[in-house]
Amino acid sequence: MKTIAAFALAAATLTLSAPASAQFAKAEDAIKYRQSALFVMGQHFGRLGAMANGRIPFDAKAAQENADVVAQMAKLPWAGFGAGTDKGAPTKALPEIWTEQAKFKEHSDKLEAESVKLAAAAKTGNLDNLKTAFGAAAGTCKACHDNYRAK
Repeated sequence: MKTIAAFALAAATLTLSAPASAQFAKAEDAIKYRQSALFVMGQHFGRLGAMANGRIPFDAKAAQENADVVAQMAKLPWAGFGAGTDKGAPTKALPEIWTEQAKFKEHSDKLEAESVKLAAAAKTGNLDNLKTAFGAAAGTCKACHDNYRAK
């Protein structure tokens, strides 16, 4: 019985630790996944930007909720940039994503880190803290878009 349980645990571990590219049956699925994750993140990030830039009134609770979503979503799209996902559906992703993978990973890591800082700043309930963290996070978005996204 222990052998069966150990085998099941090993199989589950292998399945869950499989490369991200194995998560998608087709390149098109990976492209849709990453685009969807980036879209949702952008929607919530835009709400924070509207508060940070004074286009809508600051709402500490809404800021915290949106920043938490951004921080969680910032972890997701990168699995959709696996090998072979440069084609298969319309995309604005530039070929440099696949030829400069280490640099692209630096950008994604920085976005994840700044998103965590943004969520922490939003939890303070202080608009100035939010503005500062939003600016840093927005800078990571811009840097990646400038280098890896077609206009």
